[in-house]
Amino acid sequence: MRSRKSSKPEQVKLNWDHGPALIAGVDEAGRGPLAGPVFAAAVMLDDLAPVRGLADSKTLSPAKREKLYDQIRANALCFCVARASVEEIDERNILQATLLAMQRAVQGLRLKPGKVLVDGNRLPVLDVLAEAIVNGDSKVAAISAASILAKVERDRWCVEIDGAFPDYGFAKHKGYGTAEHLKALKTLGPTIWHRRSFAPVAAMLGDTGGSKTHGG
Repeated sequence: MRSRKSSKPEQVKLNWDHGPALIAGVDEAGRGPLAGPVFAAAVMLDDLAPVRGLADSKTLSPAKREKLYDQIRANALCFCVARASVEEIDERNILQATLLAMQRAVQGLRLKPGKVLVDGNRLPVLDVLAEAIVNGDSKVAAISAASILAKVERDRWCVEIDGAFPDYGFAKHKGYGTAEHLKALKTLGPTIWHRRSFAPVAAMLGDTGGSKTHGG
């Protein structure tokens, strides 16, 4: 019988260059959606005030994420959530905008980390030691915490925007290219929050000449 794979962060061997130091975990939320900023968070956890139940935010229910969000903010040594705008995504591309948001999150920390652990295989430009860890959000507690903060902040943004654009369904699909979202996009045209460099949005703008872009 195959055992179920746990979503609890596992211990990973870290490549310390200069001995132990304060660690900041970094992760993003919102690379794939067709609309909205991309969010990133940096978190420095306190070993004396551990947060139980940390895991990759994608494996957690919305209610569990919200609960952990509050616990992380209350118990972490420090944290910062930052974003890169839709304009920056369209100007730079989504990868570079994501790295920019990560850079801003680290720079916004109240304490300077000795080392930064980033989920994925690419690093933002930083002035501290950094290591990229593939699937780090399921391996390193600080990255799991960052993934939760970024995801909750991004989802809350989508709910807020849903109030201004209720016909698009942002609160439900969170900006991803679902059938419902694509149908609204085709019928109503892009909003000011849609990423024009993303193919489905670019196609709609091509069809309408940009004349159906809705403001806030």
